[in-house]
Amino acid sequence: MKPITVLLVEDDAEQARQFHNLFQKVRGVHFDVRTVATFADGLGQLKQASVDAVLLDVRLPDSDGETTFERLHRHDPELPIVVIVEPGDTMLGIRAVEDGAHGYLVKGRINTSQLSRAVRFAMKNARLQNAEWDSPMFHLAQQQFMKAAQLMGLDENIRERLLWPQRTLVVTLPFRRDEYNEVETVFGYRVQHVLTMGPTKGGIRYHEDVDLGETSALAMWMTWKCSLMNLPFGGAKGGVAIDPTSLTRAELQRLTRRYTMEIIDMIGPDRDIPAPDMGTNEQVMAWIMDTYSQQMGHAVPEVVTGKPVVLGGSLGRKEATGRGVVYVIQHACEHLKIDPRKSTAVVQGFGNVASNAAKFLDEMGVKVLGISDVSTGIRNEKGIDIAAAQAWVDQHKTLAGFPGGEPISNSELLQLPCDILVPAALQNQITQENAGKLQCKIIAEGANGPTTLEADEILNDRGIFVIPDILANAGGVTVSYFEWVQDTQNFSWTLDEINSRLLKIMTDSFMRTLKRSVEQKLDMRTAALIEGIQRVTEAKLLRGLFP
Repeated sequence: MKPITVLLVEDDAEQARQFHNLFQKVRGVHFDVRTVATFADGLGQLKQASVDAVLLDVRLPDSDGETTFERLHRHDPELPIVVIVEPGDTMLGIRAVEDGAHGYLVKGRINTSQLSRAVRFAMKNARLQNAEWDSPMFHLAQQQFMKAAQLMGLDENIRERLLWPQRTLVVTLPFRRDEYNEVETVFGYRVQHVLTMGPTKGGIRYHEDVDLGETSALAMWMTWKCSLMNLPFGGAKGGVAIDPTSLTRAELQRLTRRYTMEIIDMIGPDRDIPAPDMGTNEQVMAWIMDTYSQQMGHAVPEVVTGKPVVLGGSLGRKEATGRGVVYVIQHACEHLKIDPRKSTAVVQGFGNVASNAAKFLDEMGVKVLGISDVSTGIRNEKGIDIAAAQAWVDQHKTLAGFPGGEPISNSELLQLPCDILVPAALQNQITQENAGKLQCKIIAEGANGPTTLEADEILNDRGIFVIPDILANAGGVTVSYFEWVQDTQNFSWTLDEINSRLLKIMTDSFMRTLKRSVEQKLDMRTAALIEGIQRVTEAKLLRGLFP
């Protein structure tokens, strides 16, 4: 988890030391606290570097308590600010909140929990007020859709209908921390983009940056992905705005069960089927399945996918997304007449998708030159031992310190010379700034939304073959479909059957997309989007409009 940068504007040196001590005691969150003693110095710091939040003493040597907050708020109306007041100045704190502050703290009455929660709540509240829909990911998803819609001449009525999700649910949910008297309130989401195609399908993400815009973007991409794969689902997505690595197992379970209860009216085997995503896993799905089943009075394994096999999960589901990435890479190599056994690859990320993609590339004979995670990047011109890297991560949690190569930054990793680049970490990694510096022949997008629209144009002009996310990482939802079918039929398939069916569907989708790309002279992303959008459009027109 990245540190939270806090600017502390406090002229009392002893008070400042107390704040620093309290921040250091916070469990699960690291605060980078920068302290200044005057209002002028605070403004100077804000002009020099960005901060996540401000703790502002309203009585400073160069600012009157009545106007201190107002002056700073005018400087940056979107900045999360928590004011600090003396015990006799609580009315100043109340007036500051009325004027737009995100909270106030009274000196001498602050403990570690109150301080941490005040800052984090201010950040969440500011994001919700200023950027809930104003999400770069949602803008990207809408821009991609509008580009494809324009090229295919999509009917204006359908275009407007598909530009926004059909259902959205935003909840604030409490869960009890292990310290019994501490109840945390976080924001949760579930978005269903299209209900026309059948039940909706999509993962649940636990990450501190989750918001309505990001969730809506992921739901939209899931619609096109399911449609492209010919799966009987519409797109959905869910999430909770929290860092799961800061939670104990007990806290994570309480959070998951409470979130499930908040969205329980939206989900169900015939309504909306969640699955794992960033920050969630098989165990989280097991808790969701159990919570839902308790309310129904009997076991309902088909309510989620990505479960443990013993609870009705499918063989091959955990590695399905990474396996699917490599399946389409194989077809891209055949199309471009590249021999995988003489090729090199770089994989950005080392989570579930990236680590499995790296593993299967290695097994295919591709030399993996670079991998990375949130802690570091690793490069080795002779090839990285993927099994050793996985064993290191299993033991140490991150790649930091892995002796099988030299450290490298994530930005440098993307620009390493290679045949195949797999961005499988976060969104917006390939941008206008670095797209011209990439030195690869194929990009297979393991992550959702790793490439901006401007970067797409640059990559297309440079002749780099991009396998878009809605095609490249569709292996996960495809095997989730297999799991749902097996659960509804009370039947199980072997791993060979799973992989064979996955290969057939991925191959068919890749070839249809490639055919449209070549015949209509489109880039692969636009061709894939048109394939997906066209099927959804046909279904909507056939079903008609009610009433």
